[in-house]
Amino acid sequence: MDIDRARTFLEIVHTGSFLKAADRLHVTQTTVSARIRTLEDELGRQLFVRNRNGAVLTAAGREFERFAQSFLQVWERARQQLRIPPGRTSVVALGGELSLWNPLLLEWLVWMKKNQPGIAIHANVGVPDQLIEQLRTGVLDIAVLYAPMLLPGFKVELVEEEELVLVRTPPAAGQVEDPDYVHVDWGPQFAAPRGLGPAAFGEPGLMVGLGPLGLNYVLRAGGMGYFRKGAAAPHIAKGELERVEGAPEFTYPAYAVYPESAEARSDVREALRGLKEVVPGGR
Repeated sequence: MDIDRARTFLEIVHTGSFLKAADRLHVTQTTVSARIRTLEDELGRQLFVRNRNGAVLTAAGREFERFAQSFLQVWERARQQLRIPPGRTSVVALGGELSLWNPLLLEWLVWMKKNQPGIAIHANVGVPDQLIEQLRTGVLDIAVLYAPMLLPGFKVELVEEEELVLVRTPPAAGQVEDPDYVHVDWGPQFAAPRGLGPAAFGEPGLMVGLGPLGLNYVLRAGGMGYFRKGAAAPHIAKGELERVEGAPEFTYPAYAVYPESAEARSDVREALRGLKEVVPGGR
């Protein structure tokens, strides 16, 4: 099977549209249609039903999806293995959300260097949708995310259960009002079910999509917000921040997502073991 046809097929599945798939692949819609038509001719089955709303998989298309994913993953794996640096035995490609790299995934890189020096690492930083796409197409072996979507043929494993706590800069003498609330977008799993959306403490003057950015802003300009307990702890110890009394805490777990087929690989198993080892207290 042609690699471009498999990639095109999965792009249509992901976007739900021949047109959107063409835009993402930087080809014409005619090219996308021709690739799928050729693929359907080779398989002898119709893979999509096209309508005004886009493209929907047929039963044969749903069955073919896992084979297309496996094909792309094997292809990407072969490309990575052919680029193994001298003196290394294999390559593991891991991607994670930006706020997970310091300290968790940085500690993991150090652990891998010490305990598995023969494994080369490709480390990627990205947003959740991008990381899932790279995982799905085989560019990544493991993605570490806060709220991963479930994908057929992939496993999801708990890595760390971080807590989100409400902290504030210590009030100046005579200050009575609460400091400005900085809203960090921790995702719908945090805000919506708990009533902690942007208006939870009055309309915030600042909304950010990255925890470390919000935390550093509060440290420099003052304010309060929900941040990871581990990130806030050193600043609480120094007196730069303080916990807000009576404020609820929330669990904010991080997960490793990887293909089921990767369980057979010793390097991926070691990478997953390392992720658990570097969590404070171990797992």
